[in-house]
Amino acid sequence: MYWDVVEVKPEPHYCLFVRFKDGVAGRVRLRPEGLTGALAPLRDQQFFEQVFIDYGAIAWPGEIDLAPDAMYAQVASQRDELQQAGPGMTR
Repeated sequence: MYWDVVEVKPEPHYCLFVRFKDGVAGRVRLRPEGLTGALAPLRDQQFFEQVFIDYGAIAWPGEIDLAPDAMYAQVASQRDELQQAGPGMTR
């Protein structure tokens, strides 16, 4: 699918840089307060940095994964907002 992740890099403060199969790329920030239940291990920065790609989805050891379609929508909307702001505008 077009939202398959082809590149992921962990960044500080629970952020991930992601690039999708169709070239759309950007940053996704996870909220620490949302890292509960099965996602609780992601609060540990060393564990968070073990992120990898599993069949187009972002994953961590222990069968923890995130839905790529939701991340794609978030990254694509950020890109659209920046394009609407026009040249020279920053957020």
